[in-house]
Amino acid sequence: MLGTLVALGLVLVPGVPASQAAAKDRAVVGGRSVDAAEHPWVVALTSRDRFGDARSGQFCGGALVGTRTVITAAHCLTREVLGVDHGEVDDLHVISGRNDLDSRTGHEVEVREKWINPGYDSGTNAGDIAVLTLDKSLPQSSTIPMAADGDPGYDRGATAQVYGWGDSSGNGDYAASLRAADVNMLADPDCARAYPSDAEGAFDKDSMVCAGVEQGGRDACQGDSGGPLVANGRLVGLVSWGAGCGEEGRPGVYTRVSAMAGLVREHIA
Repeated sequence: MLGTLVALGLVLVPGVPASQAAAKDRAVVGGRSVDAAEHPWVVALTSRDRFGDARSGQFCGGALVGTRTVITAAHCLTREVLGVDHGEVDDLHVISGRNDLDSRTGHEVEVREKWINPGYDSGTNAGDIAVLTLDKSLPQSSTIPMAADGDPGYDRGATAQVYGWGDSSGNGDYAASLRAADVNMLADPDCARAYPSDAEGAFDKDSMVCAGVEQGGRDACQGDSGGPLVANGRLVGLVSWGAGCGEEGRPGVYTRVSAMAGLVREHIA
């Protein structure tokens, strides 16, 4: 997740030198292990060249919304995360249905094309979305529908799940198996009160939504950026940013998928 804005420090990604680590990134804290084969629309973004062989080189997450289309966070493809320009990464892949990232199960597919939202603002985090076109198709049954405007999954208090392979404790304990955590959707005014200024990152209701639990303890964290937030079987958000991992009063902030769905459809293969 883009997170750790509370400290404004580097977030170390396994296998990556500090100079190449993602300063704005997060993973599932306070969650549980789930079967990746039962959630094939949750994908891992990987590059062994950039992040090493451990855990298949996973560094971010994404969601399969078309047989050859994955959406993720735009910031996952920045130099800040990759250490180089994204055009220099020749081995970008997505993995679906792999329970153990150190195994070879599930599907691993090369990314053929990348589209990064030109409206993405790295300063405010607004418009944090990118579309990846895969080299070959995955099963239609592995995709997840995007939520539309007015979807009840955005209602205050709606239960949602966030998925990822990231830090499961906030202390650098990166998961090899897929994890999920239950969180509650928050109303826009609650999000704005949690993040009122640019110093920590300002909440923008037009392109963002946030979710968490009142007491903290369940959240996305380092390594979960770009991963899906799902409510009622539809994709409502992508892990984007926040202050810390699972801190009370600091919910996770997600790209509002309904606001970006039109842009995504323009780039679906």
